[in-house]
Amino acid sequence: MIEASFAMFLLLFVGVGLASAMRAKKSRNDYYLASREIKPWLAGLSAVATNNSGYMFIGVIGFTYTAGMAAALLMTGWILGDFIGSLFIHKRLRQHTESTNEASFAAVMARWHGEEFTVWRRIAAVVMLIFLGSYAAAQISAGGKALQGVLGWDPLYGAVAVAIMVLAYSVAGGIRASIWTDAAQSMVMLAAMSTMLFVAVQGKGGLDATVSQLAEIPGYLDIYPDDVLLPGLAGVAMFVIGWMFAGFSVVGQPHVMVRFMALDDVKNLNRTRFWYYSYFISFYLLATGVGMLSRLYLPSLGDLDAELALPTMALELLPDFFVGMVLAGIFAATMSTADSLVLSCSAAVTHDLAPSRLEKSWQMKAVTAFVVALALGMAVSGSRSVFQLVIMSWSVLASAFAPLLTLYVLGRRISEAGAIVAMLAGVSTAIGWRLLGWHNMLYEGLPGILVGLLVALLYSSVKAGQPGFVTALLRKT
Repeated sequence: MIEASFAMFLLLFVGVGLASAMRAKKSRNDYYLASREIKPWLAGLSAVATNNSGYMFIGVIGFTYTAGMAAALLMTGWILGDFIGSLFIHKRLRQHTESTNEASFAAVMARWHGEEFTVWRRIAAVVMLIFLGSYAAAQISAGGKALQGVLGWDPLYGAVAVAIMVLAYSVAGGIRASIWTDAAQSMVMLAAMSTMLFVAVQGKGGLDATVSQLAEIPGYLDIYPDDVLLPGLAGVAMFVIGWMFAGFSVVGQPHVMVRFMALDDVKNLNRTRFWYYSYFISFYLLATGVGMLSRLYLPSLGDLDAELALPTMALELLPDFFVGMVLAGIFAATMSTADSLVLSCSAAVTHDLAPSRLEKSWQMKAVTAFVVALALGMAVSGSRSVFQLVIMSWSVLASAFAPLLTLYVLGRRISEAGAIVAMLAGVSTAIGWRLLGWHNMLYEGLPGILVGLLVALLYSSVKAGQPGFVTALLRKT
């Protein structure tokens, strides 16, 4: 019964994706941007489903299992930072997507002021291919962990299943297929998490009884995270600010921002935000609640793998049909992000990295198939946790692209050399911060973005022809 329910939902997702092929056109703008005709509700639900990903179902619940109430601070910081970024970057990016008539995230940034940053675009494409590919591998891995937790299957089977389905509808309908399936997947994700929370609370005797039992776990309802840079309220503030930068990092994620680039009209951004944040806040609250309850139902899971908390708890509490729905919800989350990552990688290869642009339909689809195979290979060969792999990729991409986007929105210009130095400075800072182990105290995207922005400001000028800060300083000395 679990397998039948699971298969039914998966066939629904694949069917929706394949149906989008009826609207497909054989052009780069349609394959990668759905001809910029996506309605606000679709753009909003698709963006939030892509943002949430298998990381929300598997990683965040695993983190909440361990951290308890302190995980709510992560949610607060993340959504606040995400909202701040949406207020001043999304609109400008959508406008420049139309004015440049480019189909890839890097190409729009490379031609923001008219001139072409060819070398910067190719370096950006390499960064995207490496870290979006790693991110996609993490999503595919999450699907494998879900099947392992619920059905006891080899994780390889789940990984292969995710890869095959993503390839099928991504090749058929491009980004439109991804967006359509995201909308269907987001509903299943919400239903699955709501069902889990309701059943879990009732199983412990209701809300009051549940809170009382959670309070018996030492420190579990404390709002103060264990690993913070400073003690007390200062440490909490730094923790929240760090995760605000994680939320702001959305503006540097090509696979999320392409949803706003594909929006039908820039005037519809407020409506898109309504759909996006209404769903995001609701789903994040549900995920945090389920993560905390998993500690009551599975007190010894931490000795094994906390990222298996949700599928293991579903198997223990729910009838077979709903276990299949939860499993499909996890797969929906992984697929809704994996397909977006794959298509963003494909765009980076065909339009930014290749010596000449590959714009024939079969070429774009062939590259998409290659990227899926690459991500699957990484997924089955790696052993890092979903949460850690996603955060690492997320922070590096943010450190690469958020500083330059912020600079542009501030009305400043920069040379191509300055843009390259700023991007590499941000990326190397984020990677170095993690390698030193400091990410346990402060999210590495914060120093990565700040260093990248500082370097960009030093190289920038307010208007064309005006010397940048570095040039002006050298002249004075």
